Amino acid sequence: AEAGIARNLGYHAGLLSLGAWRDGNETEILAHCRAVADSIPLFGFYLQPAVGGRVLSYRFWREFLEISDVVGIKIAPFNRYQTLDVVRAVAESARDDVALYTGNDDNLVIDLVTRFEFSGKTRRICGGLLGHWAVWTKRAVEMLDKIRNVPPGSGLHSSWLTHAASVTDANGAIFDFANGYAGCIPGIHEVLRRQGLLRGTWCLDPNEHLSPGQSEEIERVIRSYSEMTDDEFVAEHLEEWLK
Repeated sequence: AEAGIARNLGYHAGLLSLGAWRDGNETEILAHCRAVADSIPLFGFYLQPAVGGRVLSYRFWREFLEISDVVGIKIAPFNRYQTLDVVRAVAESARDDVALYTGNDDNLVIDLVTRFEFSGKTRRICGGLLGHWAVWTKRAVEMLDKIRNVPPGSGLHSSWLTHAASVTDANGAIFDFANGYAGCIPGIHEVLRRQGLLRGTWCLDPNEHLSPGQSEEIERVIRSYSEMTDDEFVAEHLEEWLK
């Protein structure tokens, strides 16, 4: 029913959460995916268990890719082995029309710069669907453009590895890795609050708030990686955006 509403509202695809299937077997989950695909094209979502997802096998992703209305997959297990399962499943399938997006906030840059090769087939992750890009968005877009323009075969410059570590450190503070991601949404709100885009860090769940020490960690990464923030850009446009 939700998929039908989304389709009627003009959405092109639905990002499919499988959080309600944490105890279901993969055969049941695949049947659910096929049923939803009858209403709207699917954007698969591999979410880490720490925030409501579950582990899914390579076999699951191969069978998921047999659904003709799959158009993309968001890869966010925060696990290199599980990330490779998805990319390999796509590479070894007959599908060359499925877009791959990273949601691995802990390895964002590495995901984007890597050319994955399996059985002679190469696949790239073309973009990101992740909380990191809810803040400092202008800089994130600039970074993605630079990565996309790296010529094939040019090699990976060491500066990208340095930047990858910086992005991971910043995301650890914003998404509250130290406390099992309990403050991940308030952390995003806190960055936007500091920029003047939000009045507070309130969430729909009144019990969801910044963890002890998280504000100080966010302050640390803002000072350490000022080149990654877009505070000046936001300040230039804040008045017109809030009208």
